[in-house]
Amino acid sequence: MNQILETERLKLREFTIHDTGFIIELLNSPGWLQFIGDKGIKTEEQAKAYLENGPLKSYRHNGFGLFLVETKENSQAIGMCGIIRRDNLENPDIGFALLPAYNGKGYAYEIASATLAYAHNQLALRKISAITLPNNIRSIQLLEKLGLSYLETIILPGSEEELLLYSN
Repeated sequence: MNQILETERLKLREFTIHDTGFIIELLNSPGWLQFIGDKGIKTEEQAKAYLENGPLKSYRHNGFGLFLVETKENSQAIGMCGIIRRDNLENPDIGFALLPAYNGKGYAYEIASATLAYAHNQLALRKISAITLPNNIRSIQLLEKLGLSYLETIILPGSEEELLLYSN
């Protein structure tokens, strides 16, 4: 497992094919379903395909992607955070999601701010964007706390959903 960074309470590491159980749990959590959407990941095989075609593929092609967030104390997987390169956005964007039990404890800000620093300092990415639903107030507050500013409302190709685009 390739560790990316460490904060006071958290570690960020690459996903492995052995993280399927956690992927099923996170992608079916209430916050994920409400604000990101149902990805149809219900089985180990579906989770394996999600990892292979998502984070693991991104590591190979971009040198970065979504990473697993775990506690330093006991290596408990609590979420994901990372930088994503989407075909339909001009700049790479930051993404994050935590299991419900870990919301409201400052973990999202801790790992997202460290991830932005990693993107700037290690990956030399100067411009980072973020997208979120207009009703995802917690995400909007976090993006603004991270220093990102609202740019415009967008609709990604193949979707009818309005998203707020933020950038640094």
